Amino acid sequence: MTITKRDADADAVRELRGLEDDSSSVRLRAALAAGTTPDPRFVADLVRRSAVEPEFFVRDMLTWALTRHPVSMTLPALLREVRSDHAQARSQALHTLSKIGDRRAWPAITPSLLSDADDEVARSAWRAAVVLVPAGEEASLAAELATQLGRGERETQLSLSQALTALGDVIVPVLLAATTAPAPRVRTHALATQRLLRDPDAGFEGAIEEAKRVAVLDGPGQEGR
Repeated sequence: MTITKRDADADAVRELRGLEDDSSSVRLRAALAAGTTPDPRFVADLVRRSAVEPEFFVRDMLTWALTRHPVSMTLPALLREVRSDHAQARSQALHTLSKIGDRRAWPAITPSLLSDADDEVARSAWRAAVVLVPAGEEASLAAELATQLGRGERETQLSLSQALTALGDVIVPVLLAATTAPAPRVRTHALATQRLLRDPDAGFEGAIEEAKRVAVLDGPGQEGR
């Protein structure tokens, strides 16, 4: 059976329409199909849907589908998205850039993204940064990431600690400086990250609790949550 261009076009239209379906399972299948048979026409719609898709598993499939397309097409579209006014658009674009891993995206990882007011955006930026950072820029990145120590709740703090420890021993000086910071949360977070660097299997909760005890003994005041 011969598949004509008209048939292929019709299939592409159906797949793109599926991304807008009310059913998350239909959207998931549409994203899977778009990645299984990549087509340049899918890129804009995959990026657009990523910015608004409410379901995590569908978003993850959209990211996978984008990684299956040529970087020459996905990279420009994603770089536009990281400048979006919408937090999910920025977050998903950064997440996808981290999965693509093309270091030409590095200039887009700005200090404003690394300190974005939205925790999900900031966390995505941290993860993307440690993947994309060029050789020789790790210390500068570590210093930038260290400005976020003490930020947010446990999940956000764990994300930052994971990003920092992924950079390796280059983070030692910035963590040491942070252990004497005036803010108790910053000191605790820095001490916990130090422990995770020494012992990656320690577990974040245990590292935080030990850091609180150390900070109480060595630093002023009681450590807050």
